[in-house]
Amino acid sequence: RVAGVRLADGALLQAPAVVLTTGTFLGGRLFAGEWEERGGRYGERAAGAISASLAGFGIRLGRHKTGTPPRLARGSIDFARLEQQHGDDPPQPFSFRTRELPVARAGQMVCWHTHTNATTHAIIREHAHLSPMFQGRIQGTGPRYCPSVEDKVVRFADKQSHLIFLEPEGRDSDEIYPNGISTSLPAEVQERFLRTIAGLEEVRVLRPGYAVEYDYVITDQIRGDLQIAALAGLFAAGQINGTSGYEEAAGQGLVAGVNAARFAQDEAPVVIDRATAYLGVMIDDLCRVNPTEPYRMFTSRAEFRLLLRSDNADRRLLPLAQRLGLVDAGFAAQVAAKEQRVRAAQRLCDTVRRDGRTLTEWLRRPEVGVEELEGACESLAAIALSPAERSELEAEIKYAGYIARQEVEVARLRRLEHKRIPPEFDYALVPGLSAESRQRLSQRRPLTLGEASRVQGVRQPDVQLLLVLLQKSDWPKRSPDSPDAAGVGR
Repeated sequence: RVAGVRLADGALLQAPAVVLTTGTFLGGRLFAGEWEERGGRYGERAAGAISASLAGFGIRLGRHKTGTPPRLARGSIDFARLEQQHGDDPPQPFSFRTRELPVARAGQMVCWHTHTNATTHAIIREHAHLSPMFQGRIQGTGPRYCPSVEDKVVRFADKQSHLIFLEPEGRDSDEIYPNGISTSLPAEVQERFLRTIAGLEEVRVLRPGYAVEYDYVITDQIRGDLQIAALAGLFAAGQINGTSGYEEAAGQGLVAGVNAARFAQDEAPVVIDRATAYLGVMIDDLCRVNPTEPYRMFTSRAEFRLLLRSDNADRRLLPLAQRLGLVDAGFAAQVAAKEQRVRAAQRLCDTVRRDGRTLTEWLRRPEVGVEELEGACESLAAIALSPAERSELEAEIKYAGYIARQEVEVARLRRLEHKRIPPEFDYALVPGLSAESRQRLSQRRPLTLGEASRVQGVRQPDVQLLLVLLQKSDWPKRSPDSPDAAGVGR
């Protein structure tokens, strides 16, 4: 098990649990044209010794790649030639606890968009052979959904242009981030193709774009609590787990941090299932398969997405947040009051009739919304639903049949999903368990039967056998003479 972290200067930080959030720094290398050096980000050193340490414990590593666009000087861009791109109106906060966004007072910053063109593409094609990706110097796989501009030009040769969003990096920053043209071409080529783009004819490049190649932990070694199975107390979050994207990393950081704290206090881990939150879908996807490319979270990956709506996240996750001590009493009361309003409105819709139909039956019609019903029913209007609560009520009623069907599937899933496997369970003693299942389960040591069912190579009959044994209170969990009695990596 982990004992702490030794720093580069030899100092030892003792810790019962460690969370690795290495981003692109783990064995990182930077590339742009012929230029290449170690680093996790421009001007910052890579973390090289960690990779060797992990490999020394038998932890398998892979290589991924990402990239970033050049940064442009705001004053050198002709914005008058570009189309403005405004944000959401009104802007939506990430948290239910945010009552008002400061941007609502200060005003949102504007983005702009422009496009590459045939001349841009010709320059990129002419110099594509100078890209380290096309030279074979980069071995890692890049993200499917945000390829480099040279990759887009070569792979989608029929496209006449590609969209670029020009995004200010901050209110007090002179830097503009041209989203859509990450590149690792030589700096002089970058400047040349940029100046063929509308609005960028006189652009000044503050920092060229570059590619980053880095190590990640092959994800069949990660458990549902984001602990690395081979080394007790070692947790990982973000790009080290094969993901790509800020939101994905932030979500994993929360789960890994919570579980590291619980591990340090000898408390049971928190494993979020696929029917509870998108966090559960993402982590289960990572544990179940080895992504061959950086993973992004999409709503289409969730089979229960009618239940995992953004409007009900506070009501859906409040019990877990309260159990973990992550919300205060004031917020809990706010969510409870919202729940009461929505449920009261639902009961009213089920009982009040207009023109021979209940309000629920009216609301099931696609062209009817809650606001129209409030105009016809004073009792409903008196509940004073907020716009977000109206949207939630509509979703609950219009999709009620589909939601009920998904809830039946969820109940079936949870019978397996939440069946805990004791840490001392001895797979070597299970009669009839296939040799591959025994080996993979002993190596992985899944936390629940649901997680065990998704370990590659584990058959469904093996899962049923484990279920029967787990229901026997006298089943011997671990023999002191079994080959894996000491645990993997301990």
